[in-house]
Amino acid sequence: MKRANHVFAALVFVLLFAAASRAATVRGTVNNGTTGKPAGNVEVILIQLQGGMQPVANTKTDSAGQFIFDNPNIGAQPMLIRAVYKGVNFHQPLPPGKDSVSVDVFEPTGDSKTISVTSHVVVFQPNGATLTVGEEYSVKNDSKPPVAFFRTDGNFEAVIPEQAELKQIAAAGPSGMPVVQATIDKGKNKYAIAFAFRPGESEVRLSYEVPYPNNSAVMKLPTSYGGGRLIVVAPPTVQVSGDGLQMAGQEQGMNIYERLSLAAGTMVTVSLSGSAPPPAAASASQAAGAPGRAENVQGRDIQSVPGRLDSLKWPLVGGFCILFVLAAILLARKPVAITVPAPANANAELAAQPQSRPGAAGKNAEPSSNGDALAALDRNTTGSLDALKDQLFRLELRRQAGTISEEEYTRERGKAEQVLRDLVRG
Repeated sequence: MKRANHVFAALVFVLLFAAASRAATVRGTVNNGTTGKPAGNVEVILIQLQGGMQPVANTKTDSAGQFIFDNPNIGAQPMLIRAVYKGVNFHQPLPPGKDSVSVDVFEPTGDSKTISVTSHVVVFQPNGATLTVGEEYSVKNDSKPPVAFFRTDGNFEAVIPEQAELKQIAAAGPSGMPVVQATIDKGKNKYAIAFAFRPGESEVRLSYEVPYPNNSAVMKLPTSYGGGRLIVVAPPTVQVSGDGLQMAGQEQGMNIYERLSLAAGTMVTVSLSGSAPPPAAASASQAAGAPGRAENVQGRDIQSVPGRLDSLKWPLVGGFCILFVLAAILLARKPVAITVPAPANANAELAAQPQSRPGAAGKNAEPSSNGDALAALDRNTTGSLDALKDQLFRLELRRQAGTISEEEYTRERGKAEQVLRDLVRG
């Protein structure tokens, strides 16, 4: 068993190296979403996410809006494409295994009526003498014709409570990838960001900490944008009461409260008391999902993981994606010559895959039936690997959030790795 594990690890390492050396080029196109035409002479920057957002290459689009990048990290790790159009940054993620990308830019506008805030989610998590707070705003842009809302002096503002220590503000466009934003201090606990809100739905996330003496606090939550609803999320061990807040149920072990149709300028006072749940209870309540994530609350996902974990998401997902894609390649190319004797139908399998083993296939093989069987196997494998990827990602988040012990983490990680080995071996 130990030797097989070493063989498995060696195969993954070799394939990772081969994939990284092959997938070193990306071709892309920049399109103007307002005019519907290619965007020529636009600056395009390739950004490496690991180790901070570091530009590693830049170029400009040709008259057809096309560009190309060559970099050894393309395909080996998640990266980001930035197109700079009229001084506005437009981003598009470049996940591992992808060698083409399309980036949409839009004509910018400073009209604040372009956007609306449909919901404001506030998540409270006690952490000893401090209270960690995560906020998420859902922002909608339904402009016709489609334009991007942007102002260099700040086009989105958030107010945090007194004595709060701001940790991070990040924003995600319709692509769903959060990018940490530089903050503009407006004074009196008000901070702004300059972010291009493209047509569609975007999100702004911020995290901060406030003192939590004697396991209690009174928070004042201002409503800067009217018309949306306020959703408050807290562990069941924390008592929550506030102006107009109504209990809306429980999801993934977290209590949900809400207040609908708040007018701009409304101040909602929220009182909290209680400590965080014991680690064992937190682990049990969150075993089915990511820690602190409440799903499908009236059609919205609530992300309660503090923004400090956002920077871990893509490196984790990227690494897992590479591993699972390579495992799928191993499955698609079965049989793998690491055990003997070979199965009795090995010749038939090889005949159905002449591209994998040139010269080994028989001339009278029936590729259609074998092809159908491999296609079915690939579909089943993809579903299993996707589920396993989600399980590992949630496990890593639980470890970072401190809701699982190292012993439990090691045990659960070992189980997941065993499942992966079983899938690879068939």
